[in-house]
Amino acid sequence: MEQAALFQKVFGAAHTLEASAAGRINLIGEHVDYCGGKVMPASLNLCCRVLARRNGTNFVNVYADDLDETARLDLTRIGDYKGLHWGKYQAGVISVLQQAGYPLVGCDLLYSCSVPFGSGLSSSAAIEVATAVVLNEMAGNAYELKEMAILSQKAENEYCGVNCGIMDQFASAMGKKDRAILLDCKTLAYEYIPFELGNYELIVANCNKPHALVTSKYNERRGEVEEALKLLKSVHPAISCLADLTPQAFEEAKHVLHGKIADRAAHVVYECARVKEAAEALKAGDIQTLAKLINASHDSLSKLYEVTGKEPDALAYAARETEGCIASRMIGAGFGGCTISLVEKGKTEAFKAAVGAKYRAAVGYDASFYDTSIQDGVTVKKA
Repeated sequence: MEQAALFQKVFGAAHTLEASAAGRINLIGEHVDYCGGKVMPASLNLCCRVLARRNGTNFVNVYADDLDETARLDLTRIGDYKGLHWGKYQAGVISVLQQAGYPLVGCDLLYSCSVPFGSGLSSSAAIEVATAVVLNEMAGNAYELKEMAILSQKAENEYCGVNCGIMDQFASAMGKKDRAILLDCKTLAYEYIPFELGNYELIVANCNKPHALVTSKYNERRGEVEEALKLLKSVHPAISCLADLTPQAFEEAKHVLHGKIADRAAHVVYECARVKEAAEALKAGDIQTLAKLINASHDSLSKLYEVTGKEPDALAYAARETEGCIASRMIGAGFGGCTISLVEKGKTEAFKAAVGAKYRAAVGYDASFYDTSIQDGVTVKKA
């Protein structure tokens, strides 16, 4: 059923407004956002759409079209919903908006999300940002998208208990059509870079592995890099995050680290350097250099940071050995999720078929391939 008709069926009235917020890819700069590094995300055509109307009550009713499930959130008791399966992210956004002084009104919200869940394309950030935007629109509040990104991250951190960095929400809120965002996660300074790949296209593939390990391993990695930072401060006391270290400064100081802690820190420091090089390469239209950096990023995530796993490795390495592909890497938290690949125009369909067959032979089930484009992060339109 078309979403407008479904809204009418579920809520008994027509919607008055539609808002959307995008999922994202990250061209390069993985697992550095919570270390103060720079990242290079871009917002996708895959998005979370929300149809909305005011309902004249103190309740926000949220309905998911894929789950056929509704949660009823009391604006006066918004702290009560942290255990919800569906509706927890929306409740978290309501909570942080209220804390920040935004007046909210009761409304009915229908969610339709084309960002695959558990894919590493940031469905949770898309839900959060779309919720923040639509709630402010319903209440008639003035708001800035950058602040909505910050508050959405706060909702995920403090209400939902996920210790994520700022990149996902920022890309969802601030993305622009045919642009990548070079974002400094420490200062939130940013610039837009034309997303022009010359004779190549960006292909997104999902390994379709359930994300069983992501939260526990993600928090483990955060603990490891925090320990590395403490130890490195004994040599470089002025640094406030791992991203403050150049590769040369890291090499001079890494003797204070040991084992896996040294590997984790090395990934972060060298990944930050790769982001800087990649930004220059993209600006210069040097796609071959960009490709080498993307491949090096995946190899580091696999060998030093150890967040890829069998499936993302199988997908990325199958892509790289396929004709027409010059780069492929895992994106997102890891242990599942998606890869991005740079593939020569005119060879993308053959690439999908070949990689799909290799991946199935390696892991026993199919990958999914998405037709994506780089679009504006947030859209709002009256019904």
